[in-house]
Amino acid sequence: MPDYFVAFWNLENLFAPEGFPAREPWIAKKNAGDLRGWTQELFNRKIEQLASIIVQMNNGAGPDLLGVCEVENRYALEALSDRLDGLLPGRNYSIVHADSTKDKRGIDTAFVFDKNRLVIIETEIFSHFVMRRTGTRDITQCTFVTNSGNHLVALSNHWPSRSGGAVESAGYRMTAGETLGYWHERIREERDENVAVLAMGDMNDDPSDASVMVHANGRRERDDVEGSRSAMFYNLSWNLLRQTVTTESGRERTLYGTYYYGGDANLFDQILVSRALLNGSAPFKVLEDTVRIEAYPEMTSNSKNRGAIRFGLSKGNAAENVNTDGYSDHFPISVVIRETVGA
Repeated sequence: MPDYFVAFWNLENLFAPEGFPAREPWIAKKNAGDLRGWTQELFNRKIEQLASIIVQMNNGAGPDLLGVCEVENRYALEALSDRLDGLLPGRNYSIVHADSTKDKRGIDTAFVFDKNRLVIIETEIFSHFVMRRTGTRDITQCTFVTNSGNHLVALSNHWPSRSGGAVESAGYRMTAGETLGYWHERIREERDENVAVLAMGDMNDDPSDASVMVHANGRRERDDVEGSRSAMFYNLSWNLLRQTVTTESGRERTLYGTYYYGGDANLFDQILVSRALLNGSAPFKVLEDTVRIEAYPEMTSNSKNRGAIRFGLSKGNAAENVNTDGYSDHFPISVVIRETVGA
């Protein structure tokens, strides 16, 4: 019974270099200050740093399917995919990318996947805009097919930020939750209630927030989801509220989330699965005990008040704003899904 290692990572502002010729003028104008001094060398170093973490996943074999967010465009994503191929010769990575034309900074959600293990249905790639007054984040949906012909529908999410205040911006993330919940229901209508659906992403809210629990219908109680005939998700991320890790200096510390801000932990990065991935009605089953934060020592701060060691953007002063030994301000998360039928 083949296993599929699935991960998600917010890549923190993976922009192409300053002066990238194919950059849309509005993105260049909006991000001019942040990208000032963002050289090809810095971009290449960022790719190298991200890839060095990704290739450690899955006991050094790399992920079969990786959802990402905060990537500017196809160029940046292909650079990462190509580097992963170079570091993992047994892999054959490709990408699923759709431009988020309405996001106010032009950052996208996407997938990197191994074509040796999964293929995509080109007509079943969708970019769902999360509508709001001042711009949006998108949800990328794709159907992946295993070598045995089994279908897994995955959605990569990046919900609106807390800029302006968590309370003041909460409605935007509720709208994002409603968008995810709506498309979950539509997927079931187009296929059947036993379809395997996997939603992952940076929700910019915790699992307990209304955007996730009420609007996306992402629940904490597994038996509630298993017993429901409606479009509910089981939120695996409740298992990630406490994890012992090793820091950059070799000390042990406890993580309480995937993203730290102001000294406090948040569990913004989450993996949600449909009922069929729990009860055996789909040709897959999620191995709940495998869900984890992918926190490697070199990327984990010694400080209990900080999370992942970030790379940063140049913002006109790379010496001050960029840590070339950093990675992202979020930790990746992962889980294993087992194919149980036709394998």
